[in-house]
Amino acid sequence: MRVLRFLAALGLVAHIAACAHSPAPAPAPPASRVASSAAGAAAARTVILISIDGFRADYIGRGHTPTLARLAAEGATTPGMRPSFPSVTFPNHYTLVTGRRPDGHGVVDNVFEDPAMTPPRFDKNDKATANEPRWWEGAAPLWVSAERQGVRTATMFWPGSEAAIFGVRPSYWAAFDKATTSNQRTDRLLEWLDRPAAERPRFLTLYFNIVDGAGHEFGPDSPEVNQAAATVDTAIGRLIDGLKARGLYDATDLVVVADHGMAATSAQRRILLDDLVPLADVRTIVTGPVTGLAPLPGREAEVERHLLAPHDHIQCWRKAQLPARFAYGHNPRAPPIVCLAETGWKVATRQQAARYDADPSHQPGKVGGDHGYDPADPTMAALFIARGPDIRPGAVLPPFDNVDVYPLLARLLGVKPEPGDGRLEDVAPALLKP
Repeated sequence: MRVLRFLAALGLVAHIAACAHSPAPAPAPPASRVASSAAGAAAARTVILISIDGFRADYIGRGHTPTLARLAAEGATTPGMRPSFPSVTFPNHYTLVTGRRPDGHGVVDNVFEDPAMTPPRFDKNDKATANEPRWWEGAAPLWVSAERQGVRTATMFWPGSEAAIFGVRPSYWAAFDKATTSNQRTDRLLEWLDRPAAERPRFLTLYFNIVDGAGHEFGPDSPEVNQAAATVDTAIGRLIDGLKARGLYDATDLVVVADHGMAATSAQRRILLDDLVPLADVRTIVTGPVTGLAPLPGREAEVERHLLAPHDHIQCWRKAQLPARFAYGHNPRAPPIVCLAETGWKVATRQQAARYDADPSHQPGKVGGDHGYDPADPTMAALFIARGPDIRPGAVLPPFDNVDVYPLLARLLGVKPEPGDGRLEDVAPALLKP
């Protein structure tokens, strides 16, 4: 029934797409490049991986994204792609390009610790630390494997792409700048495709963050999320127009994904960590829907007595005893104790809650959004669309795990993949020639 409802919604949105106005055109390519682009396209496929951070799978049925609806109707899609645990940004983006779950590639959260590193703390917002290559060398991302095999790559923002992983960088890359607009990101990617055929990248990534930002601030059911989704949709339409102008569209496989979905939250659904355990007995690594804690030496038994007991709206485990379906807890970077809140609830210390409540933008009763919850929860389901000359039109895949995207990308690109957790057979029905 879920698949049938999805197909019905997709059909309606595709009809809307057919009636929609075209997005603003992208800058035209240099005239000297058009002929060489068309000739080069015949020799090798281009693969573009697009991430729309926080784009929940069901957003496509809202009627605000005609370009995405058209791509889905012309290509392959699914009612929902399952993120990996924890369902947060950096771990899942790295899973998409390595085919390894976070426990395998080592980027186990947006914030985590590794005593073997100096400094020992990874924080996605601390570029000086986060761009240290050793954080990322638990697995090789696709751009590293492609470059090693003679395929040029380009990353218009992607977690990990600013580090020289195993000494290898993409041929072209850009340091993340949140102020760069969606259209500017698209135009930068098109500029890389304007290079002569011998220098042109064949695997490219493109990242948009505004849907996630709107979801956090205003909640997944807000007009602001719909507007952000429409803005990104226009930028993707701009990309398609630019590819067509360069004679590359018919030789380009587009894969559009999200890292996770989004659930509605509010200040009334808050779990105070201070009420669960004496904070003097633990080192708090990360809080939120997923909370990671490390008992201080000598306080292990007392901390476990508090945290592992039953609590409303949250459950905590020793990392070795997490449910097997999370495939998490064996990596030494995973925190000793992991707590997962019920969907829509969040963990905060009393001090964090006081700072939040003091912010004038956070009015009582305001609905926001968050992710990090159980990957099986429908609100965490992520977008997946593939469209191109190697993709079967009209294919609707059953829900699958996001580790399967990596072997699909490697197949489309013709690059030998690294060993991983993904299964090509799970997504092979999307291929015109499995």
